[in-house]
Amino acid sequence: MTFTTSIEVRTYELDPLGHLNHAVYHQYAEVARSKAFEAAGCRWDTLFEARTAPVLLSTTVNFRRELRKGDVVAVSCSAKFGTGKTFQLTQHITKADGALAAEITCTMGLMDLEARRLVADPAAVLAAAGADLSALAQA
Repeated sequence: MTFTTSIEVRTYELDPLGHLNHAVYHQYAEVARSKAFEAAGCRWDTLFEARTAPVLLSTTVNFRRELRKGDVVAVSCSAKFGTGKTFQLTQHITKADGALAAEITCTMGLMDLEARRLVADPAAVLAAAGADLSALAQA
Protein backbone atom coordinates (compact mmCIF):
# COMPACT_ATOMS: atom_id res chain seq x y z
CA MET A 1 0.00 0.00 0.00
CA THR A 2 1.31 3.46 -0.80
CA PHE A 3 0.59 6.38 1.51
CA THR A 4 -0.25 9.72 -0.15
CA THR A 5 -0.72 13.24 1.20
CA SER A 6 -1.60 16.49 -0.53
CA ILE A 7 0.48 19.69 -0.45
CA GLU A 8 -0.07 23.05 -2.14
CA VAL A 9 2.94 24.94 -3.49
CA ARG A 10 3.30 28.26 -1.65
CA THR A 11 4.78 31.52 -2.95
CA TYR A 12 7.67 31.60 -0.47
CA GLU A 13 8.84 28.16 -1.70
CA LEU A 14 9.59 29.45 -5.21
CA ASP A 15 12.99 30.24 -6.67
CA PRO A 16 13.75 33.33 -8.82
CA LEU A 17 12.52 31.46 -11.92
CA GLY A 18 9.06 31.11 -10.39
CA HIS A 19 9.12 27.37 -9.83
CA LEU A 20 9.50 25.29 -6.70
CA ASN A 21 12.98 25.54 -5.21
CA HIS A 22 14.89 22.26 -5.47
CA ALA A 23 15.37 21.98 -1.70
CA VAL A 24 11.63 22.13 -1.07
CA TYR A 25 11.13 18.81 -2.87
CA HIS A 26 13.11 17.25 0.00
CA GLN A 27 10.84 19.00 2.51
CA TYR A 28 7.71 17.69 0.79
CA ALA A 29 9.19 14.19 0.91
CA GLU A 30 9.90 14.58 4.63
CA VAL A 31 6.31 15.63 5.30
CA ALA A 32 5.02 12.54 3.49
CA ARG A 33 7.53 10.23 5.25
CA SER A 34 6.49 11.46 8.69
CA LYS A 35 2.78 11.26 7.91
CA ALA A 36 3.15 7.80 6.35
CA PHE A 37 4.80 6.30 9.42
CA GLU A 38 2.25 7.96 11.71
CA ALA A 39 -0.63 6.65 9.54
CA ALA A 40 0.91 3.17 9.79
CA GLY A 41 0.69 3.44 13.58
CA CYS A 42 4.32 4.13 14.37
CA ARG A 43 4.53 5.82 17.77
CA TRP A 44 7.51 8.19 17.72
CA ASP A 45 7.47 8.52 21.51
CA THR A 46 7.89 4.74 21.81
CA LEU A 47 10.91 4.89 19.49
CA PHE A 48 12.46 7.75 21.48
CA GLU A 49 11.78 6.01 24.80
CA ALA A 50 13.67 3.01 23.40
CA ARG A 51 16.49 5.46 22.56
CA THR A 52 16.15 4.98 18.80
CA ALA A 53 15.39 7.43 16.02
CA PRO A 54 15.01 7.32 12.25
CA VAL A 55 17.95 8.63 10.22
CA LEU A 56 18.12 9.56 6.57
CA LEU A 57 21.29 8.09 5.05
CA SER A 58 20.86 9.13 1.43
CA THR A 59 18.29 10.74 -0.79
CA THR A 60 18.07 11.27 -4.52
CA VAL A 61 15.59 13.44 -6.38
CA ASN A 62 14.94 13.11 -10.09
CA PHE A 63 13.10 16.19 -11.30
CA ARG A 64 10.57 15.55 -14.08
CA ARG A 65 8.21 18.56 -14.27
CA GLU A 66 8.29 22.03 -12.76
CA LEU A 67 5.93 22.99 -9.97
CA ARG A 68 4.55 26.49 -9.70
CA LYS A 69 2.64 28.57 -7.14
CA GLY A 70 -0.78 27.13 -6.41
CA ASP A 71 -0.08 23.67 -7.83
CA VAL A 72 -1.54 21.00 -5.58
CA VAL A 73 0.53 17.85 -5.54
CA ALA A 74 0.16 14.35 -4.19
CA VAL A 75 3.27 13.15 -2.36
CA SER A 76 3.45 9.39 -1.90
CA CYS A 77 5.62 7.21 0.29
CA SER A 78 6.18 3.46 0.31
CA ALA A 79 8.84 1.38 2.02
CA LYS A 80 10.78 -1.76 1.27
CA PHE A 81 12.35 -3.61 4.19
CA GLY A 82 14.99 -6.27 3.73
CA THR A 83 17.15 -8.14 6.20
CA GLY A 84 19.84 -5.51 6.75
CA LYS A 85 20.24 -2.38 8.84
CA THR A 86 18.74 -0.10 6.19
CA PHE A 87 15.47 0.17 4.32
CA GLN A 88 14.40 1.94 1.15
CA LEU A 89 11.66 4.49 0.62
CA THR A 90 10.22 5.38 -2.76
CA GLN A 91 8.32 8.63 -3.11
CA HIS A 92 6.59 10.38 -6.00
CA ILE A 93 5.41 13.95 -6.28
CA THR A 94 2.53 13.99 -8.75
CA LYS A 95 0.71 16.99 -10.19
CA ALA A 96 -3.09 17.20 -10.21
CA ASP A 97 -3.14 16.29 -13.93
CA GLY A 98 -1.28 13.05 -13.14
CA ALA A 99 2.12 14.22 -14.43
CA LEU A 100 5.07 13.00 -12.39
CA ALA A 101 6.93 16.05 -11.06
CA ALA A 102 9.65 14.21 -9.12
CA GLU A 103 10.83 10.78 -8.03
CA ILE A 104 12.58 10.54 -4.68
CA THR A 105 14.45 7.54 -3.34
CA CYS A 106 15.79 7.35 0.19
CA THR A 107 17.90 4.98 2.20
CA MET A 108 17.04 5.11 5.88
CA GLY A 109 17.90 3.34 9.09
CA LEU A 110 17.12 3.50 12.79
CA MET A 111 19.88 4.72 15.03
CA ASP A 112 20.54 3.45 18.51
CA LEU A 113 20.98 6.80 20.24
CA GLU A 114 23.25 5.38 22.95
CA ALA A 115 25.62 3.37 20.73
CA ARG A 116 25.34 5.88 17.83
CA ARG A 117 25.04 2.94 15.44
CA LEU A 118 22.25 1.62 13.24
CA VAL A 119 20.03 -1.04 14.81
CA ALA A 120 20.36 -4.49 13.23
CA ASP A 121 16.65 -4.96 12.43
CA PRO A 122 14.82 -1.67 11.84
CA ALA A 123 11.63 -3.45 10.77
CA ALA A 124 11.37 -5.21 14.14
CA VAL A 125 12.01 -1.98 16.08
CA LEU A 126 9.39 -0.10 14.04
CA ALA A 127 6.89 -2.92 14.53
CA ALA A 128 7.55 -2.84 18.29
CA ALA A 129 6.77 0.90 18.16
CA GLY A 130 3.35 0.08 16.69
CA ALA A 131 4.04 0.38 12.95
CA ASP A 132 2.05 -1.86 10.63
CA LEU A 133 4.79 -2.39 8.05
CA SER A 134 2.32 -3.83 5.55
CA ALA A 135 0.71 -0.37 5.46
CA LEU A 136 4.05 1.04 4.28
CA ALA A 137 4.90 -1.72 1.78
CA GLN A 138 5.56 -0.80 -1.82
CA ALA A 139 2.66 -1.55 -4.11
